[in-house]
Amino acid sequence: MKRLVIASLGAAVALAMSAGTVLAASQTLETVKKRGHLICGVNTGLAGFAAPDDKGVYRGFDVDYCRAISAAIFGKPDKVTYKPLTGKTRFPALQSSEIDLLSRNTTWTFKRDVNLGFEFVGITYYDGQGFIARKSLGVKSAKELDGASVCIQTGTTTELNLADYFRANGMKFKSVVVEDAAEARQNYASNRCDVYTTDRSGLAAQRSVLKDPAAHMVLPEIISKEPLGPVVRHGDNEWGDIARWVRNALIVAEELGITAKNVGSMMGSKNPEVRRFLGTEGDMGKMLGLPKDWAANVIKAVGNYGEIYERHIGPKTAIGLARGYNQLWTKGGILYSPPFR
Repeated sequence: MKRLVIASLGAAVALAMSAGTVLAASQTLETVKKRGHLICGVNTGLAGFAAPDDKGVYRGFDVDYCRAISAAIFGKPDKVTYKPLTGKTRFPALQSSEIDLLSRNTTWTFKRDVNLGFEFVGITYYDGQGFIARKSLGVKSAKELDGASVCIQTGTTTELNLADYFRANGMKFKSVVVEDAAEARQNYASNRCDVYTTDRSGLAAQRSVLKDPAAHMVLPEIISKEPLGPVVRHGDNEWGDIARWVRNALIVAEELGITAKNVGSMMGSKNPEVRRFLGTEGDMGKMLGLPKDWAANVIKAVGNYGEIYERHIGPKTAIGLARGYNQLWTKGGILYSPPFR
């Protein structure tokens, strides 16, 4: 009898824990649905990635990820409120639930993932830290920067990377600490620092909006790994799955040749992988608490990963970034998604 009571108690506890897990798992999605829009944390202003246009509408590579999440949930990409955040304010905003999701050129690190209680749902841009300098400075390598003044954003991985790089190479520097990308660019442009350091994608973005971009050069050294991607809070597994698989859907759509223009016709494909992906066969959306055609809605709204990249930061834009590591794994890059099965 005693064993039976203990077993029953154990089953009851397990059932309660399971119920609690289900309740916690649906919390963010249900909150977003009831509110009627997603609150997405983005950069205060970084050309090509997240910046307001002349009408105050946020656009960019990271912004389109937010729009993709909106399309997956609501079937429309415009159910998003954007909250501009600095490197210093982004994590408190996520921890306190001021935002549902952070899509702001944020590096995936051990401490951020484990110690801060966040979940990085995948890498959307493979990057590395570098330096931009005026050509008139006369340097061609970061190893010539001994004694230089360096503009750097507070609350970022670049602070530690900078200190490590200069220490390892027996050099000294003077920090000019700023809060956000706009302030960093202004300080650099007004000669308050010799060089500016951040992710090389950010340097390309900043260079594109300087008065005379040709007067500046990004130095050749890459001094760190900066895997950038969206972030959610730990503990809400369903929300994390949605954020992760929307990212994956953008990549898989490019692999399968599904674009914003042809997604309608691809719904009639006989390819079982395409049919599963677009929801014309099976119902993967149900597993995420989303409509069966959620992935089709995402691609209709923003296009696939390659379309987003080329539209905002690719070689034909002012940012001018080649795909490099961010090319599909089938084309020499390392961009990869688990299969939709």
